[in-house]
Amino acid sequence: MKKLATFAAAGMMAASPALADLVIPDLHYRTGPYAAGGIPFSDGYQDYFNLLNARDGGIGGEEIRIIGCETAYNTERGVECYESTKGEGALVYQPLSTGITYQLIPRATADGIPLHTLGYGRTSAANGEVFSHVFNYPANYWDGASVIINQLLEENDGNLEGQTIALLYHNSAYGREPIRTLEILSEQHGFELTQLAVDHPGQEQGNQWLQIRRERPDYVIMWGWGVMNQVAVQEAANIRYPMENFIGNWWAGAEHDVIPAGAAANGYRALNMNRLGEMPVFDEIRELVHEAGNAAGDGSNIGTVLYTRGMYAAMLAAEAIRTAQEMHGVAAITPEMMRDGMEALSITNARMEELGMPGVGPEFNVTCADHGGTGMAIMQQWNADAQEWVTLTDFISPDDSVTQPLVLEDSAQFAEENGIELRCQDG
Repeated sequence: MKKLATFAAAGMMAASPALADLVIPDLHYRTGPYAAGGIPFSDGYQDYFNLLNARDGGIGGEEIRIIGCETAYNTERGVECYESTKGEGALVYQPLSTGITYQLIPRATADGIPLHTLGYGRTSAANGEVFSHVFNYPANYWDGASVIINQLLEENDGNLEGQTIALLYHNSAYGREPIRTLEILSEQHGFELTQLAVDHPGQEQGNQWLQIRRERPDYVIMWGWGVMNQVAVQEAANIRYPMENFIGNWWAGAEHDVIPAGAAANGYRALNMNRLGEMPVFDEIRELVHEAGNAAGDGSNIGTVLYTRGMYAAMLAAEAIRTAQEMHGVAAITPEMMRDGMEALSITNARMEELGMPGVGPEFNVTCADHGGTGMAIMQQWNADAQEWVTLTDFISPDDSVTQPLVLEDSAQFAEENGIELRCQDG
């Protein structure tokens, strides 16, 4: 499934209808306990598309039309947003919620509209042989769990035997995703795994941190989101847990997760699927979007972890649109054409450089069988004095020998339960 492939772009783009546009829904959440993460992601997502409109006139001569819909990270509202916007000609949905994603997979597949669940959602959707319209490149939750353990192995001379690791997780479909992977890695590497669930929205964690203080695990891995992350970092500081041994996943490693704890958050670590730092594209967004009064927000989030990730997600969507336009020879593509473009997407270092975001993510190719990308992530650490994340590693690979059998097993079960015939039989 990790085999890479290239595609042959076809033909010149044909003229498109005068009133056609490229419709991109933004299922955002700017209210509620998860708004601190939802706002910067949505800002970055919308600002990049607005940049393409302002600088390039859209993509392939077609203007991009963004449709915003507030979900408040609520699954029912997310489904309502999907149903109310899909008829507008929506090309792709980015739900930014595992719960919403699970509900949309059968609906979007039946409707022929692709989903991009960048680093979240149903992990086994990485298997394109089963999930024709779902893509979770460049990495998924099981990749993330494996990457953390691989980094800890690197730091412990390849041996975690006898060590104790606590998983502090959001008690939801999202938070439970890495459990099975970590259980298998625990058996393989000999560390003891403790599971500590935190109920929505995550403000009450006293009992969990009493247990951590009592048992003093060697490491705490956090699968959190929203206010849960802020509370956890503060609780860790309160019991003087060593911050360098407290590691969040890529949804628990943004500025707003650590700043409230002040200097006590120094040393906290987290994964990131995208690099940070100033990039040429940010100057273009400031000049052509923000200064023109077309920013999605107030402009203060530019360059932050989740703003950059939202921009990255938008770039991947835009590049899939370009790919689809080239493949089908039309500018006003349909959702099914968009799906084709996503399945033939190729992201290279040269292209990221050309787009003004050098090295923002790993190179990867999507294929019919592999909708998941490389699964790589970096490790970053919070520097409270400088008020910034410091990149500690290059992109770290997951252990495919552990994650891929899980993807195949889970997706095969889904296919059997839903009567899905496998695709990609010819390659």
